[in-house]
Amino acid sequence: AVEEARHARRLAAARPDPACVVRHDELATHVLLLASVPDDVRRMFRVRLLDPLLDYDRAHGADLVRTLETFLRHSGSWTRCAEQLHLHVNSVRYRIQRVEELTGRDLSRLEDRVDFFLALRLT
Repeated sequence: AVEEARHARRLAAARPDPACVVRHDELATHVLLLASVPDDVRRMFRVRLLDPLLDYDRAHGADLVRTLETFLRHSGSWTRCAEQLHLHVNSVRYRIQRVEELTGRDLSRLEDRVDFFLALRLT
């Protein structure tokens, strides 16, 4: 119980609202893991994964980050992602391929999907 209280305190300290409540179910999610990682490590992780995409989006108006978020939210479903973004499936495939090229990651691999999911949660 004492250890859980310490984790809850650490999680609450990482939030912008100083008067927040941490629920018990939050102690068994990625949120707790992210809160326990030092700020500079979280920042470096986010920068390495997302900065190439953010830079590309700024230069080309490509909307890669939004496409990536939607793709992950729909568990890698090309069709549901395309429907959500009002795009043709091939456009989504092209954008995801671009994400992979810019980052050196493979979104067919669970490990890479998890890394992107976590990086997006850090923004």
